[in-house]
Amino acid sequence: MRNYLQHRQRLARTRGSLFLSESPRNHAAPITLWTWSKVVRSIALRAEVPAFSTHTLRHLCLTDLARMGWDLHEIARLAGHQNLDTTRQYVHLSARDLAQRFRQTMGQIHTWRLQALAEPPTVSEPL
Repeated sequence: MRNYLQHRQRLARTRGSLFLSESPRNHAAPITLWTWSKVVRSIALRAEVPAFSTHTLRHLCLTDLARMGWDLHEIARLAGHQNLDTTRQYVHLSARDLAQRFRQTMGQIHTWRLQALAEPPTVSEPL
C-alpha cells in the first residue's frame, strides 16, 4: 500500500479518489467502477479465487458490521436496502459468530440477574 501511495503521488498530489487512472486518455482521473471491477476480477483470477468480486467486499463489509453488533435495520439503511430480506442475504454470520454473540449476551443476562438478586428488596410504605 505504501508503494502504491508513493506511486499515486507521482500521478497527482490532489486529494480525492484513492485509485487513479494511468491511461493517457484519462490520466490521473479517478478510475471508474467498471475499471475497478475489472482490476479486482483480474486479481481474483490470478489468485485462483474466481468467485471473488467487488460485490464480495460489500458482503464482507456488511457481515463485519453485523459482527460488531450493528442492528440489521442500521445495516440495511447504510446499504440502501429497503427490504430487510435483502440485507439478510448479504450478512453471513457463521455458527461461531452466533455462538460468541450468544455467550456474550448470556453473560450480560447472568450478571444482571446476580445484581438484581443482590439488591435488597424495597418495601413500599402503605398509603
